[in-house]
Amino acid sequence: MPERPWIELFPGVWRRRIALTDRMYQMEVRLAAGSHVPLHSHPEDQVAYIVSGHLRFQVGDNLLEATAGQSVPIPGGIPHAVWTLADTLAIDTFSPPRTDYLTADGD
Repeated sequence: MPERPWIELFPGVWRRRIALTDRMYQMEVRLAAGSHVPLHSHPEDQVAYIVSGHLRFQVGDNLLEATAGQSVPIPGGIPHAVWTLADTLAIDTFSPPRTDYLTADGD
């Protein structure tokens, strides 16, 4: 199966789908040091797993940091944001799949 293209979400933040089922959407995320994902929410549950690098998350009213080997669960509907403290590779999994990402992927 050929690799899917990288899609820029925000300056310095790119994503690429790596798996899809009826119940789950999984993607690689590359984040350049100093990049930022603004505060937002979506109805899907999300788990961010940090492969390498260092991120600071705001999840609801909580601030936390995650480095390689750690994961951050984000319940659907909870506002959250991300600050990239070092170049980072993460795996984000959403359940159910995000329809906005499927549309952007051409599905």
